[in-house]
Amino acid sequence: MSELPSTYFLETLGCPKNQVDSDKLEGTLTADGLQRVTSAEEADVVVVNTCAFIDEARAESIDTILALAAQRRPGAELVVTGCLAERHGDELAAELPEIDRIAPFGAALVSTPRIRPVPVSLGPTRRPPDFDLLNLPRPASGRPWAYVKIAEGCDRACGFCAIPSFRGPQRSRSIEQILAEVEQLRVCEVVLVAQDLAAYGRDQGVGERSIVPLVEQVAHRVDRVRLLYLYPSDLNDILIDTICDTGVPYFDLSLQHVSPPLMRRMRRWGEGARFLERIEAIRHREPDAAFRSNFIVGYPGETEADHDALLSFVEAAQLDWCGFFAYSPEPGTYAVELDGTVDPGLRDDRLAELRELQDEITATKRDLLVGSQVEVLVDEPGIGRSHREAPEIDGIIEVPIGLAVGTTHVLTVTAAMGPDLEAS
Repeated sequence: MSELPSTYFLETLGCPKNQVDSDKLEGTLTADGLQRVTSAEEADVVVVNTCAFIDEARAESIDTILALAAQRRPGAELVVTGCLAERHGDELAAELPEIDRIAPFGAALVSTPRIRPVPVSLGPTRRPPDFDLLNLPRPASGRPWAYVKIAEGCDRACGFCAIPSFRGPQRSRSIEQILAEVEQLRVCEVVLVAQDLAAYGRDQGVGERSIVPLVEQVAHRVDRVRLLYLYPSDLNDILIDTICDTGVPYFDLSLQHVSPPLMRRMRRWGEGARFLERIEAIRHREPDAAFRSNFIVGYPGETEADHDALLSFVEAAQLDWCGFFAYSPEPGTYAVELDGTVDPGLRDDRLAELRELQDEITATKRDLLVGSQVEVLVDEPGIGRSHREAPEIDGIIEVPIGLAVGTTHVLTVTAAMGPDLEAS
């Protein structure tokens, strides 16, 4: 661009961790003098923060890039950042001439010298990129809750996952940096996120359970602290007690499957019986605990026996929320070399069967809440959540329209509508 840009539009795709990255970028762009606008047609710079986790996410990212390229006004710069830019930047440059700038992790967004890196606190063997999103400043949240990313990257080697190849090894932020961000956000609920949340601090040599003091200190600063993405082998009694003591007994467990032979092919820890034992132990300690998990369907070598084991587990576990995803072969991962490809039609039938079962379980569990009292945080006029609902991914609670955003109320559930509730 011949002149410095003055306005920007940012579209975010993918998971909550991507949303945190976008918040950091927005804070930097705003501090640098650019103003946010609400549509691509108004912007000097149109930014797409992409996802590349599975095939569907990559397709959505490309469709969004093309749509915004068509919508932008003449002369506006189209910038693509995020996972797709990091992982497939050369291909994007070759195939999509609509893109003006590809900015992978560690690169500035716009063609000006105005964006500056921020120092980060990492372990002695870790080196950050020149432009690190983890510790960039961000504005106060416009909602009563916010995601806070406590670490980047992952040290695990799950057979299906390419994240370590483009997000790098785990590098944790310091507790001081995280607490400073929490205080800056001025929210009622903080949702802690990372690729491997419970491994927080392990890369800095500060102990296997530094997630516990972090959760305790965040809980002293906000009304609610919620944890997303817990690897099951790290969910020990100390961490369980810490989560329950915050008043938000919500457990998002990264299980992926339950059949022992398939778990070994996935390079994952655990199996269904162990998971059920842990879930029941948590329920014994805290009967009001809520559970979420995700499972991969159609992983290479998945047999009918494996599928039946997963169906039986879902029935027995009675989780509040579940996501089921078709296996996506990712270049460079262990799984792409495995035999036993599952027919797509069979995979889709298995997905449908699991989703139907879980929909019934979720609806039944929501029906059982009718008549009970729940403590609800009002997210927006007429919409709230209790400890059972994580923002943006679970159901909601419809509340009286007059309740102020950011306030908490004890209400009585009057109706259930599938995954959603009504309370007054």
